[in-house]
Amino acid sequence: MGLATIGGLYAGKLARLLRLPSIIGYMLLGIVLGVSALGYLDERQLNNVSFITEIALGFVAFSIGSELSIVSLRRQGYGIVAIILGESFAAFLVVFGVLYALTGDLALALIFGAVAPASAPAGTVAVIQECRARGSLTKALYAVVGFDDGLAILIFGFADAIARSILIHEGTGDSESMLPLIWVPAKEIVLSLLVGAGVGFAFCQLVRRLRNSSEIFIVVFGAVLVATGLSITLNLSLILTNMVVGFLLVNTRREELVRKVMAPVLQFMPLLFILFFCLAGAQLKLGALPQLGLIGVAYILGRSAGKFAGAGLGARIGRAEKKIKKYVALGILSQAGVAIGLALIVKHQFDQIGTVHSLALGAAVITTITATSVVFEIVGPILTRIALSRAGEIPSAGEGREDAAS
Repeated sequence: MGLATIGGLYAGKLARLLRLPSIIGYMLLGIVLGVSALGYLDERQLNNVSFITEIALGFVAFSIGSELSIVSLRRQGYGIVAIILGESFAAFLVVFGVLYALTGDLALALIFGAVAPASAPAGTVAVIQECRARGSLTKALYAVVGFDDGLAILIFGFADAIARSILIHEGTGDSESMLPLIWVPAKEIVLSLLVGAGVGFAFCQLVRRLRNSSEIFIVVFGAVLVATGLSITLNLSLILTNMVVGFLLVNTRREELVRKVMAPVLQFMPLLFILFFCLAGAQLKLGALPQLGLIGVAYILGRSAGKFAGAGLGARIGRAEKKIKKYVALGILSQAGVAIGLALIVKHQFDQIGTVHSLALGAAVITTITATSVVFEIVGPILTRIALSRAGEIPSAGEGREDAAS
């Protein structure tokens, strides 16, 4: 991990020289060290350091929550809600429609459609922080990638329940009640919000009494670990739980205290991004790309088209600012952890059903989503940077130096 950290730093510098986001360099180093190339970071070692990925995601979610000021969101108006609803449901509907027309398999189309709305907030947040972007598009991207995973989990819960019912009916001639299956994701979201609120309340009480920045960071680090640990233990959404902690901080404490809390966090985040994306790259199986096939290509095109069309429609309905209408979709295409996690759930559940159809579908989902994630994780951050640049929200070198000095 020490070699990955130092190597990642210089791989990121090389990527910036090529006008690419640093995280592309981190991921490429991970691919070289990982299962697709040298095998230095094999699956056993990756499992041993998986807690680093979980901690990094916890901090990403906390930093997203800390950007979701109610005052700021009100200023942006209904547009953000409309964009989140538009891009999530459009991604589901377009992928579902394309794959059903292509295969005629209702269960397959439902599952791929249900995975499509999930995004990978870490890539978007890493690019925003690296570029020191600021502005209305930046705030919109924080809100969209923060909240759409919660909506994605709900959509997945309903679609997965219907798909399982179809497959069980095929195998036994009887269908399982969908109510318990739908209740599981709804319970996950509600409990994630409650646990996040509990940890966030305790954190805010502790941090408001501190003045020393190093002590503040110790409490922040502990709070993120507690929220992350409870999420894993209780099978909750790690992203939603930590988001609520940051959300409570920014909306219940003075702006001066929020800045004191976030200053050391922002100093620490680049290290976490190097480790997170290097490990993510190490896990990517490039050998799966040749197996992409027609379903994989249709999924990539359908998801991209759904995200673009849905975000654009939502922005128009919500009367969002012009640059948000034009560029927000470019910043939300990344897909990795949550989607692969949902695909693993599908494979596990469908393997338990045990029919030929369910076993084949489970294998197809995990292979295709893993392969398409390679594409989205490389293309997504590049498009995010292009969007921020065209929107004029990346400060010039002079402005960046002034911000650093202040």
